[in-house]
Amino acid sequence: MRRTLFKLVSLIGLTLSLGFSSLVLAADAPPPPCGPASHLSDDLSGNVDAASRCFELRMYTAEPIKNGVGGIDNLHQRFREKEVSIFEKHGAEVLAVWQRLDNPNTLVWMLAYRDREHRTQVWDAFLSDPEWIELRKKYEVPISIEAFMMSASDYSNLK
Repeated sequence: MRRTLFKLVSLIGLTLSLGFSSLVLAADAPPPPCGPASHLSDDLSGNVDAASRCFELRMYTAEPIKNGVGGIDNLHQRFREKEVSIFEKHGAEVLAVWQRLDNPNTLVWMLAYRDREHRTQVWDAFLSDPEWIELRKKYEVPISIEAFMMSASDYSNLK
């Protein structure tokens, strides 16, 4: 019994330390590039438009509602109420917000920025905005996030 408990505690400790290590490594990694072809390396810029903005596609999968916290409806309400307008106030263009139909707990949205540096400025301002801090407390929704940085191809209608 003690040996099993020891193995379980060791496994949990290893899992936590690996999880924290990957968070540190992710924080140290350079941000993914995006934006005009001139802002990208040669291996990424070949098909990118010279005037492309930096696009970000984000997918938020909400934890089911539990004791009034979470849920896709609360996440949509947070976006509906102020989240979109706070991003726009700081210079992002919110191109669209979608409801995934094959995964109803997932909200998908797309933002556009002038370039990668502008994206960093927008997010820094957003995260420290008192309206955002208040809104996040009002609609507490644990989410998992997938995000993709993109630049428009030279033949895309949306640049």
